[in-house]
Amino acid sequence: MSTFKDHFSSASDRYAAYRPDYPAALFEWLAGLCPRSGTSPECDTAWDCATGSGQAALGLAPHFRRVVATDASAEQIRHAVPHTHIEYHIAAAEDSGLSDRSVDLVTAAQAAHWFDLPHFYAEVTRVLKPSGVVALWGYGRMVLPGHMDTPFRRFYAETVGPFWPPERALIDDAYCSLDFPFAEIAAPEFLIEVDWTLPRLMDYLSTWSAVKRYRDTQGHDPLPALLAELGPLWGDSSNTRQLLQWPLFMKVGRLLEG
Repeated sequence: MSTFKDHFSSASDRYAAYRPDYPAALFEWLAGLCPRSGTSPECDTAWDCATGSGQAALGLAPHFRRVVATDASAEQIRHAVPHTHIEYHIAAAEDSGLSDRSVDLVTAAQAAHWFDLPHFYAEVTRVLKPSGVVALWGYGRMVLPGHMDTPFRRFYAETVGPFWPPERALIDDAYCSLDFPFAEIAAPEFLIEVDWTLPRLMDYLSTWSAVKRYRDTQGHDPLPALLAELGPLWGDSSNTRQLLQWPLFMKVGRLLEG
């Protein structure tokens, strides 16, 4: 089994504060795929794997009686947002500690490209109930409005591009080449939408693993130069808000019969 590649523990406080939230409609749709017991408005149990600071787990919490949220990083779990329906545990994606056939839904948000997929899929198959669902999703680079996208695209691909780990290629490929040995379910289109100032965008970019690796290896921060390029294009002031979007890409499925 592969060694856990920890790209985020050192920035876990910023990750918790600055990563965008997923749309509520996504979790409503996923819950709608899962069975409910009797007349209960909630599904039973979801496992949010590689939960980070709990963004997806919090989205699942209104729809499930119990959400088990795991991450291999103790620092990420330490910064996770508490909720009465969520149990946070330190655990690898490939070894959840959950019981056999105990879970209605397995989710991994912006994370499956880090996993030892054969071992993770074996764990999913072990813990899912026969009617259960597995959903993997992610998002790539947002497209900035107007002329701002040119310097932003250059920053992503050229400035910090060499500092992305190889697994990032699966994100850029929108998981099209990701192995997924389940009976696939067609998913609607979902978007992350945020209304951010330029400083808030910079806060988010500070959580990128490529930005951290650039700082560590080059000895300076690449963000001020990008800020200087985007500032004159952003609006009347850095406090002007812009609507930013990331389309989500998804792999959703159930256990194969037989």
